[in-house]
Amino acid sequence: PSLAARFSLRPRRVAEAYLAWPRLTDICAVPPINGLMEKRGGALFDIDREDLEQRMRLYFDPGVEWEGLAALGTGLTRHAAAFQPREVRTKALAAERFDEARILRYVVRPFEDRWAYYSSTPGLWNRARPTLFGHLSEDNAFVLSRVGACSRDEGVPLYFTSALSDDHLLSPDASCFTFLLPGDSHGELELESAGGSRLANLSNEVRRYLAAIGHDSGDQREDAGLIWLHALAIGYSLKYLEENEDGVKTDWPRIPLPATLSALESSAVLGASIAKTLDPGAPPFATAAPVRNVRSIGVLSSASGTLDPSTDLAVTARWGIAGKGGICMPSTGKLEEREYSSEELESISEAAQKEGLTTNQAVSLLGETCFDVYLNDVAYWRCVPSNVWR
Repeated sequence: PSLAARFSLRPRRVAEAYLAWPRLTDICAVPPINGLMEKRGGALFDIDREDLEQRMRLYFDPGVEWEGLAALGTGLTRHAAAFQPREVRTKALAAERFDEARILRYVVRPFEDRWAYYSSTPGLWNRARPTLFGHLSEDNAFVLSRVGACSRDEGVPLYFTSALSDDHLLSPDASCFTFLLPGDSHGELELESAGGSRLANLSNEVRRYLAAIGHDSGDQREDAGLIWLHALAIGYSLKYLEENEDGVKTDWPRIPLPATLSALESSAVLGASIAKTLDPGAPPFATAAPVRNVRSIGVLSSASGTLDPSTDLAVTARWGIAGKGGICMPSTGKLEEREYSSEELESISEAAQKEGLTTNQAVSLLGETCFDVYLNDVAYWRCVPSNVWR
């Protein structure tokens, strides 16, 4: 057992250099902040923006009596743990009124964006994370990770978003590393070479590293993009995760820093592509690599030959079953596993050549078979590779 491994007695298999690389927490100047925690029965966020707005307008309307709110049956009027709903509403009405600008994008799970109403009134959110809210801006974004895995099949331990996020977006808890800091942090943090109104959230050690490899643009936004998008690219590398599985699972992921500026820039380009995939509306911190279009994969298709978007996209293939209390339980859905067609293999081969891969290598990465995934009896996604689906 060693300090670098947090004195764990568990046998570990990691690359020889892994423990010498900096943790994510060694890269940042300001520690990560956990995502928001609601525990109000989903009353503070919603798939439907209009429903959320109507609910919160009523909540912040002093003319609406408590009985009227209680009739809605939401978690905002039910006692739970330390939540005292009447007392919290009294505080909320004294402190603020409904503000449409507080309806914000909120990421609950990967690729599951909803709308949330943000309020810093103590007790309304179980954990409002005002510091995290303070970092939210049109030109900022976050890399998310966790301090250790809670299951063996964790998947990728990083995520990216420019929105507010839920504490359980990653399991067990998602911590947000902001790209940029407020300009007034300069004197407080005593960062080296940190001019400008917005500061990159980078430690002095990382700033010295950037200077040592010849990067000295003076652009804090560019500095942040190079490092955090590089970290994102590394975290999504299958080879990195396989070679360092035991190390990644027991602590914050450790990120190797390239020896040359050109390697760092190339990695950041890959990270920008991942960021654009995870959050298409986020502000760009680097130019993303072109996405290779495999023309036959995941094509929205029709079993009848034609597809009418106005009538044929209902999800009726029993992907969920209505349970008690409005809970949706997962079900089997409808999907068919099959071999690739000759046209699909040709499309995969074309894309593989552009990446310097053989067709067999590409198929090995994607999966030896594919699925047709049905929304209903007519509409389906044709040719979803088995490894993608699983």
